[in-house]
Amino acid sequence: MTPTVFALSLLALLVSPGPTNTLIALGGAARGFVRALPLIGAELSGYLLVITPLALFGRPLLEMHPGLSSAVRIVAALWVMGLAIRLWARPGSGGQAGLVTFRRVFVTTLLNPKALVIGLALLPATTPLGLVPWLALFAVTVLVVATGWIAAGAALGRATAGQVPTLLRRGAAGYLGFVAVGLAASVL
Repeated sequence: MTPTVFALSLLALLVSPGPTNTLIALGGAARGFVRALPLIGAELSGYLLVITPLALFGRPLLEMHPGLSSAVRIVAALWVMGLAIRLWARPGSGGQAGLVTFRRVFVTTLLNPKALVIGLALLPATTPLGLVPWLALFAVTVLVVATGWIAAGAALGRATAGQVPTLLRRGAAGYLGFVAVGLAASVL
């Protein structure tokens, strides 16, 4: 795969809505653009912590232990469903920035199924040193995409006077619940 094809594939995957992007956008809506930017560090570190070992060692490990992939999907489904429930039940007034924390974005990204696709299918099987330029391109792509999601969320936050309305919060919770059910169903 060429770097251009890798970047375009990565862009298509990362731009699509998912649990991490939902939290990043809600963070932008609740905190505003500048105050939500540290969430990008949570996303990037979560992805790198998963995709690097997957790219280097994951293929043989999953061939030896096929149930491991299912276990990861079940844990991810449980985490995302927990996020959906917390988001749905959150009171509508005040404290909206507390909905999206660095830790929640980090753990959600660690469990994001996109990491499996990136680490096992998109990144080339190579040496640790050979992986560095690919990871750099990955990091730039995450930075661009996450900034876009934060900007979209911040624009929505400005349009709603800085408050994440109940309808938006519950819509995001419903979407996360749908993702969690899909993850769980993928194991069956």
